[in-house]
Amino acid sequence: MSKRDLKKYLSKLNKEQLEEQIVDLYEKFLPVKTYYDFVFNPKEDALLKEAKLKISNEYYPFKKSGRGSKPKMRRSIAQKFIKHFVVLGVDPFVIADLMLYNIEIAQTYSGENTIKQELFYKSMFNSFEQAIEFIISNGIHSEFKTRINTICSETKLQKWFISSEFERIVSRLEF
Repeated sequence: MSKRDLKKYLSKLNKEQLEEQIVDLYEKFLPVKTYYDFVFNPKEDALLKEAKLKISNEYYPFKKSGRGSKPKMRRSIAQKFIKHFVVLGVDPFVIADLMLYNIEIAQTYSGENTIKQELFYKSMFNSFEQAIEFIISNGIHSEFKTRINTICSETKLQKWFISSEFERIVSRLEF
């Protein structure tokens, strides 16, 4: 069904029928419920806190048993939250904060542990590049200047083999 057909169908329904359909969608489809729950009670701080906790758990897993868990360092976890926040329409400042936090926690981990996989560094570069593009497109780069520069400096301090790529991106910004 096209958007036009949907609008035509909905225009034929009375208010009560429309309400009934929306309630049915809310009850049957989790994304609809999640959307309306957010729209009517946007607890962005709680969502951000939960996302940061799960991202940090990728690098510093909770010890549920007596044994330590191995860090998974999956970029996909952060990407899932970022995409979810964008779909919900979360404030761009919150999304940018989460994007940069993902890189910062990875840098904290790599500062304490030797990481030999080139893919880790390339993945963090991709995350950084996406964060910069998002921040620029939302016109909020001056608010994140310090964090962006700190991330770039940290790549040099930790001797990341692609630190020059981070510098190249930061040099394009006009602070």
